[in-house]
Amino acid sequence: MHAAVTTNEEHRHVPVLRDEVVSGLDPEEHGIVVDATYGRGGHTRAILARLGAGGKMLVIDRDPAAVAQARREWSGDQRIEIVHAPFSRLRAILDDHGLSGRVTGVLFDLGVSSPQLDDGSRGFGFAHDGPLDMRMDTESGITAADWLERVEQGELARVLRTLGEERFARRVASRIKAHGRFSTTGELAQVVAGAVPTREPGKHPATRTFQAIRIALNRELEELGEALPQAVDVLAGGGRLVVISFHSLEDRLVKRFIREQSRGDPYPPDLPVRHDMLRPRLRAVGKAVRAGKAEIAANRRARSAVMRVAEKVA
Repeated sequence: MHAAVTTNEEHRHVPVLRDEVVSGLDPEEHGIVVDATYGRGGHTRAILARLGAGGKMLVIDRDPAAVAQARREWSGDQRIEIVHAPFSRLRAILDDHGLSGRVTGVLFDLGVSSPQLDDGSRGFGFAHDGPLDMRMDTESGITAADWLERVEQGELARVLRTLGEERFARRVASRIKAHGRFSTTGELAQVVAGAVPTREPGKHPATRTFQAIRIALNRELEELGEALPQAVDVLAGGGRLVVISFHSLEDRLVKRFIREQSRGDPYPPDLPVRHDMLRPRLRAVGKAVRAGKAEIAANRRARSAVMRVAEKVA
């Protein structure tokens, strides 16, 4: 029996698609599972409940607060290793632990976590006014305030348009750069709200801008693009890859990756090649999974979640 110490913070955090993640990973009693986005450990707890004494978990997070919470909660459990790093270092981390090629499951729960959004001091949202930070790793990199001060107006408009799908990207970028230095999330939200002429029901006009800045600042799509091939490398034959995305840019990247890895080597289409010569690395498992009505009613964050599962071809 492995006891875990929980706090009010962990009780408030509800992992999205928890049961579906466990089903998708289908962990064996002696499996080796990587939770590459620990957050506050909701998925980790559910997975560990399926692992026996011979099982092992390695959890990774780039957020120092998440790592500190993991170390508090799991200090007495010999099955778990905790690493502070971006998941783009996945292969190097697994090499260091002697686990590459032996892993039975890898999980990515992408985007910003509820505790990060709810903590005004992190600067991810505008429900609570706070410093304009937005860094996933508060120990490295520049803040969103610094980034906005340095970025050129044209590049900012491109980021807002491509990463936030903001229709009024040029107008918003112009107002942001005209304002000058920002100090708080509330200050930025107010300027953006004044620049967006139309309102979407149930959505703050600055939502798209905050999303775009956060994704760009933390290189979220680049990190994912680097990590997905590494996940396949570290998996054993028959091991499972599970990815939860929260917006179309992430999901499109994941869907394309699984499709390409399932096709195998990219031979010219007119070349006569047998299927067994293509050497596919993955096979898709089932269709995309979304949260049900009950989960969405209990956790609004689940409404945009899309989970995809793939298995490494032995």
